[in-house]
Amino acid sequence: MGKIIVRSYRMLQDFQRVESFLRKEYQKKDHNGYLLPEFWEYAHTHPMFNPYKAHRMGIWEEEGEPVGIASYEMDLGDSFLFAKRGYEYLYEEMLAYAEEELNIIKDGVRLSNVWTTDQQKHVVELLGSKGYEMIHEESITTYNYDRGFDEAKLPEGFEIFTLEEENDYAKIHECLWKGFNHGDHPDDDVDCRRLMQSGPHFRKDLSMVVKAPDGSYASFAGMWLNEENHYAYLEPLATVPKYRKLGLGKALLMQAMKKTQTLGATYCYGGMFDYYNNLGFENAGMRRKYRRTWE
Repeated sequence: MGKIIVRSYRMLQDFQRVESFLRKEYQKKDHNGYLLPEFWEYAHTHPMFNPYKAHRMGIWEEEGEPVGIASYEMDLGDSFLFAKRGYEYLYEEMLAYAEEELNIIKDGVRLSNVWTTDQQKHVVELLGSKGYEMIHEESITTYNYDRGFDEAKLPEGFEIFTLEEENDYAKIHECLWKGFNHGDHPDDDVDCRRLMQSGPHFRKDLSMVVKAPDGSYASFAGMWLNEENHYAYLEPLATVPKYRKLGLGKALLMQAMKKTQTLGATYCYGGMFDYYNNLGFENAGMRRKYRRTWE
């Protein structure tokens, strides 16, 4: 092993290098501590992502190649740590870095949240030894393509399109705004939807919408493909409240997963809610948040 160098993340120079590192080092058994490459890329194109503090993230390098990353998802306060296989000894140093650079101060108290998975036993043990307590746990779900795909018919007058066929940013904005229960009247930030399609691995041919009879978008599914590791990743999936319980999300998801299967995927990451279990997604582990506070 060569000398390990720690430095600040440089977003414009390092984004693709980190994404490639996460893709290369992916392990299904621990889900990269849920720092999946698609999760990383989706966050960077999300309107809630804070680029002004991205230099607080840390990269560990050996001979110019990443061997570890300490990052946040959207902003300071919640940390994700991931080290290359064989470099697990770095986690203690990475945790200390996160406590120094990625913490927040709330009500005069320093607070550090660290996300991991139940399968990252070494990280879980480290967090326990440093006084962290688990404050949240949620299911990681995957859909195994070997089980096949349920038939899901759309109601009369509804149609499915890929974003290659039709891509109306204003309609997508309205669909996602209402679909994530932000209210009946979207703001005018349509540009954020263009931003969210700007990532290098965003696939317009895999992301789909259901168009309602009145021409509006009733449901949206963003689908990502990790060709090297043969899985798909769903983010986001939303249906406008008045069109729920019509099977639109299921129809979108089944069609999108079928398409990724033809491109080499064997399973798909879904969400944590009962909705996904009802569609055939199964528990593949637990995603956990640990917290430590100090003066």
